[in-house]
Amino acid sequence: MRFVSPIGLAALLNDAIITFQEISDETEDFIRSLRQQYRNQPDVLKQKVDQLQNDAVAGLIEHRLILDEFKSAGYKMTESYIDEEIKRRIRDRFGDRARMIKSLQSQGMTFDAFRERIREEFIVLQMEYKNIGSEIIVSPHKIETYYAQHSDDFKLNDEVKLRMIFLADKPERDAEATRKLAGEIIGKIEGGAPFAEMASMYSDGSQKSKGGEWDWIEKKVLREDLAEVAFSLKPGQRSGVIEKPDGCYLMLVEDSRPAHVKPLNEVRAEIEKTLETEERRRLRKEWIERLKAKSFIRFFPTS
Repeated sequence: MRFVSPIGLAALLNDAIITFQEISDETEDFIRSLRQQYRNQPDVLKQKVDQLQNDAVAGLIEHRLILDEFKSAGYKMTESYIDEEIKRRIRDRFGDRARMIKSLQSQGMTFDAFRERIREEFIVLQMEYKNIGSEIIVSPHKIETYYAQHSDDFKLNDEVKLRMIFLADKPERDAEATRKLAGEIIGKIEGGAPFAEMASMYSDGSQKSKGGEWDWIEKKVLREDLAEVAFSLKPGQRSGVIEKPDGCYLMLVEDSRPAHVKPLNEVRAEIEKTLETEERRRLRKEWIERLKAKSFIRFFPTS
């Protein structure tokens, strides 16, 4: 005999229920975004929505498992913490209590529900701190091993340190006038004017305020036709006038460096953060699995 789930019931956790309405509330905005993004790919859209809803159910279950553990362990929350957090949010997000109440009402939320949400957030944070810890220690050996095993992640292609002047064709300055101005700028540079100064004075490019500086860049950063010129120049070399449909370009390569792997000292902090995140995720998963093992959980199909 096939069991048919009660209407609207998505999951049962101990004595609590999770409804499809709760899932909808959690995912509504994200689903709206997915529908826009995948409106011409119905199969992909369904897959994304299903995954989103499954993740929402899992998240709600984890949240309630943690709250149940807090309650069953007999822990207490100091309500003054909640009061102070509400005051902080009123100050930082709303300005005053009246605006906060009005904002909550527009979301269909009461003040008591808002307070309870904050309380639960505090409980989850405190329980995570207790069961996972606030600081994860990553040994130098683990960092060095990760670096050796993921060297491709830290590989850089050929790079140039570049400055560029872009002179755009404009209604008030046609292509001929733009070419003439580019020639005049080259004349000033050959006469001793700093390239950076000319870029700050004349360039229409986005890096004008930086003297046309792009700093170190890989070939893929530039438009293909411009990259070919930039990466053909040697350190200290300047291009001539590069005429393109959108205007004229002048380039100066200040330095270059071949493809290489970033040294460990440059990426040590990045690797440490990655390993900390992975370890925290692993510890949290083990903790949640322990909570699940001593709880009753049942999922119900949509139909």
